[in-house]
Amino acid sequence: MTTIYHNPRCGTSRSVLQALQERGLQPEIIEYLKTPPTRAQLAALIAAAGLSPRDAVRSKEALYQELNLEAADDERLLDAMAEHPILINRPIVVTEKGVRLCRPAAVLEEIL
Repeated sequence: MTTIYHNPRCGTSRSVLQALQERGLQPEIIEYLKTPPTRAQLAALIAAAGLSPRDAVRSKEALYQELNLEAADDERLLDAMAEHPILINRPIVVTEKGVRLCRPAAVLEEIL
């Protein structure tokens, strides 16, 4: 089973979804802004991808600055992403071979 945590407004997310579909995969599409992962799910995804919360947060998002997250620790970043899913970097893809934040889109190849 393949899952993509997707934002249809994001060009990279759309490209990764298209690449999955072109390979004949029909991933479960989770529009994480509408159906956000729980804090525990988010922490597990980030860990499985080999990332830190800092690696997975959208630091260019205006809300990141508004919440003063520049010096936040991992726990605070996870709390912020769980409460404000717009702060989650995307797309995150889960396959049988692993989990990756597919930014850039070419990272997808590592788990196909």
